[in-house]
Amino acid sequence: MYRMVEQDGKAKSSEFVTVHGTIQTPVFMNVGTVAAIKGAVSTMDLQEIGTQVELSNTYHLHVRPGDRVVKQLGGLHKFMVWDKPILTDSGGFQVFSLSELRKIKEEGVYFNSHIDGRKIFMGPEESMQIQSNLASTIAMAFDECPPNPSTREYIQSSVDRTTRWLERCKTEMNRLNGLEETINKNQLLFGINQGGTYSDIRIEHAKRISEMELDGYAIGGLAVGESHEEMYHILEQTVPHLPKDKPVYLMGVGTPANILEAVDRGVDFFDCVYPSRNGRHGHAYTNQGKMNLVNAKYELDDRPIEVGCDCPACAHYSRAYIRHLLKAKEMLGMRLMVLHNLYFYNHMMAEIREAIRGKRYRDYKAQKLEGFLQNKE
Repeated sequence: MYRMVEQDGKAKSSEFVTVHGTIQTPVFMNVGTVAAIKGAVSTMDLQEIGTQVELSNTYHLHVRPGDRVVKQLGGLHKFMVWDKPILTDSGGFQVFSLSELRKIKEEGVYFNSHIDGRKIFMGPEESMQIQSNLASTIAMAFDECPPNPSTREYIQSSVDRTTRWLERCKTEMNRLNGLEETINKNQLLFGINQGGTYSDIRIEHAKRISEMELDGYAIGGLAVGESHEEMYHILEQTVPHLPKDKPVYLMGVGTPANILEAVDRGVDFFDCVYPSRNGRHGHAYTNQGKMNLVNAKYELDDRPIEVGCDCPACAHYSRAYIRHLLKAKEMLGMRLMVLHNLYFYNHMMAEIREAIRGKRYRDYKAQKLEGFLQNKE
């Protein structure tokens, strides 16, 4: 169930009730591709830093350790010791990124594992079966994520196939949720809007999938090389044609500024590897912009990463110490950086929800964006 709590312009804050708890939106999903956040971050850490939803990847878990293994161990929640919502990506993006290793057919995609080269087939039914074995809270439909740029003809053909695959995903999900041996019989299904940077194709596809009465709707195929302005334009054109009573998820986005702009265009859900990946490379997100803690100027800096931040890193350690750990390639340095960045994202989302519910989102967004410009390391 999706219930709007408050709307401020196009920005909206809602509650999305699932079998694993209620998600307050807008929300940033912390990306744990193989059922773990890279950087030695545990699920206990995720609880401490305010994570609402963890995201894992169908393709990676299918390849290793195997979705049937996870099912035998009681499903993803039990496997990774996490009792809050989990969203599983369909594996489509990873499959299609293996451009030299895959072959697309109407029935699905034939490709080779990036780990051992073995041949694998994945179509809509297989993706749903894998995600059902994982027993995630939210399953994503299997779609094609076409490369950018692509011709209009290719995009249209790809979108049409994605729609046909979505119908098959829905049929298979309904079947799986009715089986006695299924762990999560309340698994939700989100469809994915595609169309590249062609607004009319995006709009038509949004209308078509909206008629399918799914649990939520994602916008995919963005943040793959197009400009920020193009992405914002596509959101402005597409979101109004998706159901008002269902969550909207912008896949793979993005920077704090991207999130602020997308919220202003009606998006509820976000995910991105930026906070963990950049953290592992020494880049910290702050209200004054991004900092590179590897820089020599922090060698004797005894302040926390961000003064006033309550994350586990800032509560105890200095910039100088964390810089030393990073330079020494000590895992603790990466761990502290990832914890800080995820806390920053999660805390920003809480601020966004509060601002929308207080009908002051425009001022909040302007203040936040202005702050990010202070530091451009």
